[in-house]
Amino acid sequence: MDEKQRYESGMSVRRSVLGDKHVDRSLEKITDFNGEFQEMITRHAWGDIWTRPGLERHTRSLITLAMLIALNREEELAMHLKAAKNNGVSRSEIKELLMQSAIYCGFPAANSAFHLAESLWDELGTESLL
Repeated sequence: MDEKQRYESGMSVRRSVLGDKHVDRSLEKITDFNGEFQEMITRHAWGDIWTRPGLERHTRSLITLAMLIALNREEELAMHLKAAKNNGVSRSEIKELLMQSAIYCGFPAANSAFHLAESLWDELGTESLL
């Protein structure tokens, strides 16, 4: 796959996982300063990794959530908590992931993630939950 194909493939997956509204908002915020970085994210994170056949998107979503909890990256965690639904991740699976993260990432990290998830779900409404 050449760089253009990798970008296009990555953009397709990015839209599928995060949703068109989110991606469109991100694209609207591209500047001379961050443009190359945004392109790199699309090509490599979404085009190289999320398109690989070795794991289903559902699994990749759970792995991503766990890593973001461990790294304490709340903004990215919020984005991927919202997107997890698009990959078939259920609320009960997220609960189990958060429970396990308490042991491996620490109770404060899990506690923050629980609060964030509940806040997002309150904001989105129960009809948006699986």
